[in-house]
Amino acid sequence: MPKTNPQARERIVAGAADMISRRGLSATSIREMAKHAKAPLGSTYHYFPEGKQQLATEAVRYTGEWVARSLRKELEKGPAAGLQAFLALWRKIVVDTDFRAGCPVLAVAIEEPPTDEIPPALAAAADVFDQWESLLADSLRAHGAEAEQAAQIATLIVSSVEGTVAMCRAKRTIEPLDRVADQLQGLINHVTGT
Repeated sequence: MPKTNPQARERIVAGAADMISRRGLSATSIREMAKHAKAPLGSTYHYFPEGKQQLATEAVRYTGEWVARSLRKELEKGPAAGLQAFLALWRKIVVDTDFRAGCPVLAVAIEEPPTDEIPPALAAAADVFDQWESLLADSLRAHGAEAEQAAQIATLIVSSVEGTVAMCRAKRTIEPLDRVADQLQGLINHVTGT
């Protein structure tokens, strides 16, 4: 058996996240995710013995934490800076991939579960959305928004940005993200008094 190599494992997870962001979960096999990450299939099964669902779950969590790190850093400057970082991150992904990639968390979230049970990847997507909303809501509250208003606006931000990323891919233009950015920025300025 191969030794555990955190960098190899992370490369496989990052490659899976990228592949899912482009093709969705159902249209992506574990073999394709391994190939995309330039990893041997055997190593992929070594790190993810439960297969595709385990790898997809890790890819969702990886993306969630990657975005959360950026949000945490920028939210130190306030909710407007956090919003701008969130928007810039997705803008870069959409533009740099020529509208071929979006958010792997959303890609997993919109797929129909194969059974009546909630698959681990779908539960991870829900946790990631909760995390992003909590980070934004905390910052909004810290800058003058009331608790319920902050929670509502945080949900609006995450859902708006995720939805417009999908629209940008479909329309092959960044215009929907720009429109939403202006409105969300105005809303944040209004509730924080800036």
